[in-house]
Amino acid sequence: MTHLVLAPMEGLVDWRVRQLLSTTGGFDLCVTEFIRVSQNLFPAHVFHRYCPELLNGGKTLSGVPVLVQLMGHDPELMGENAAFATTLGAPGIDINFGCPSKTVNKREAGASLLKCPDNLFHIVSAVRRAVPADIPVSAKVRLGFSDKELFLDIARAVEAGGAQHLTVHARTKLEGYKPPAHWEYLARIREAISIGMTGNGEIWDVADYEKCRDISGCDSFMIGRGAIAAPDLANRIKAFEGGAHVPKQSWADVLAMLLAYCDLMDLDGAPEHHQAGRIKQWMALIRKSHAQGATCFDEIKRINAIDDLRAKLCHDMSLPENQQQDVPIAAE
Repeated sequence: MTHLVLAPMEGLVDWRVRQLLSTTGGFDLCVTEFIRVSQNLFPAHVFHRYCPELLNGGKTLSGVPVLVQLMGHDPELMGENAAFATTLGAPGIDINFGCPSKTVNKREAGASLLKCPDNLFHIVSAVRRAVPADIPVSAKVRLGFSDKELFLDIARAVEAGGAQHLTVHARTKLEGYKPPAHWEYLARIREAISIGMTGNGEIWDVADYEKCRDISGCDSFMIGRGAIAAPDLANRIKAFEGGAHVPKQSWADVLAMLLAYCDLMDLDGAPEHHQAGRIKQWMALIRKSHAQGATCFDEIKRINAIDDLRAKLCHDMSLPENQQQDVPIAAE
């Protein structure tokens, strides 16, 4: 059975998005945005800020488990923070070796560690030793830093370190998020390791999922930008695997989700500019799957008052159904 994971997109997939998308359905697992481990053992409130689900048994309100993701280069400090996260209720620890951010990579973290697979081995080993045996440890990697020469060494280092699972973003750090994702490498990695593996990269719709599945041979997939662009994508993939066809989420339902997101941001007093920025960021991706998104984004991109932005979304929801009907966008 296909296993779907909501990707930990830094600066976008926060607890609110996890709550909304896990409630929409289809996802079996979520991962937090990375917690940057550099100098200290963090206090509980830091973990709760990134993963308030720890106060709910490590699950979203709809019952989907949430792994705590850590990123850093110091093995022992990573282990200490991982161990503490498990005492707070983390159901698993994920290690970020894939972030392509220039700022992160200048500080010996994220994808920069892929240059030397021994780095991965030592960090994974330290985390594995530090956390209880029944707590799974996983890692997310890319195919390499500037090239793919070490892609198998990278995967084997994670396995040798004691991780139970590996997620592979099928591009190098240098390739960033530029198409295509090299799904054929996923098949080669899957054959070279014995631990579980999740494929990631360029899954925007059900057709992409089917192609990635057939090329990679994976049965677990992580979806990031595709799930933000089409919030019901995981549900439609699961239906497809079950032999059913579920129509794409209506435009009115998408707008309702964005308004629900505003409500959740209000709960913990997010600043007005932060709320507006997050809605625009989400709408910018929605343009890829809903034709109305392009027009809506153009109309809201200069709105900074959250009440005005809410009013715009509510107005669009109130339009007659024939004006909300979605029009497919041609493939890019």
